[in-house]
Amino acid sequence: MPTAAAYAVAGLVHLVTAALFTLSLLLIVVGFRTVSQPLIGLVVLALAVALRPRVGRLDPGLPTLRPSDAPALFRLLDEVADACGVRHLDAVQFGPAFSVTVTRYGIRRRRCLVLGIPLWVACPPQQRIAAVTQALACSAPRSIRSGAFVGMALESLTAGLRTLRANGNTHIEWTNDPTAYRADYAASGVHRFNARARSSEWLLWIPRTAMAATARLLLRLTLPATRDSQLEADDTTARTASSEAAIAALNDQHLARAIGVETHRLVIETKTLSRKRSATASRPDFWESVAHHAAVLRENRDGDRPTGAGTPVPAPDVTPDPFDALRVARLADHPRHPATIRLDEAGLTRIADELRVPGQAVLSNIMRDGAAVA
Repeated sequence: MPTAAAYAVAGLVHLVTAALFTLSLLLIVVGFRTVSQPLIGLVVLALAVALRPRVGRLDPGLPTLRPSDAPALFRLLDEVADACGVRHLDAVQFGPAFSVTVTRYGIRRRRCLVLGIPLWVACPPQQRIAAVTQALACSAPRSIRSGAFVGMALESLTAGLRTLRANGNTHIEWTNDPTAYRADYAASGVHRFNARARSSEWLLWIPRTAMAATARLLLRLTLPATRDSQLEADDTTARTASSEAAIAALNDQHLARAIGVETHRLVIETKTLSRKRSATASRPDFWESVAHHAAVLRENRDGDRPTGAGTPVPAPDVTPDPFDALRVARLADHPRHPATIRLDEAGLTRIADELRVPGQAVLSNIMRDGAAVA
């Protein structure tokens, strides 16, 4: 029932977008002899443009690899995609976040894996396969939020909210100094500007509130189906990368903030202690230090207990998600699966060579812009 309602709400979003676009054209074309109708049509057209379906694009600021650039990596990703029953990836981009996600770009909705270098270097080899499998399995057609119909409606609403977001710079503070040149004229202009800014904010508040409420409703309606798809993805991950790796990958989600803090510390340390003191200078063992810190965090978190026993222990200042604890407990209680996809040392070496250049590019971006802390 919630899934059917989600499809109905998504269809309503697409119908409203088409209706706004058609109405704006009628107001502009039919009422071109008047002044008010074309102006209203332009306002309606702006709302339709804000709600238009977005065609995804690759992030130009992230290093990108195609299948011809990294055959060993894409061979692994193709095996994982086949195990998940999804289409093969068309591109891989590398970012600075401790995450791995699947995005779509272009009119044909090609698939791109956005792989965080901190996650890749911080995880053991089998956990890397588990994290990639989890991301690809969650992007399967059965995942309602990844589908074209509901997914594009959610993307349209969130993009429209960003377009119509409140602007805090639309107010001018003015101190009425009677000795200033033409103080009364300036005060009158400031008053008119602030009044018009308030009116425009009130006008934008109505569609902004409607978009936010619809987006929250869609998220709530798709939550049961999304959780079911995550549980199915956990089962696929356990069968592909092994149950132990799937549990460890879920537990390691809570290391995101701690890894981000350590990455930020290494950036500050490199910038302040480097002899060259260059804004983009990097240390050759940067990612090795991140990997070592992740290993220490795992040892402190897990202690001597076996992997998967109990619920995940979060990193400091992270509130555990009850659903994540349920996923870990569910995998721990189910029969254990061995890994069907493994990487030998030769494969690991080839992939490491292919990721050396993207890893340096991500590191240069982090040294330039700093590391975001989740």
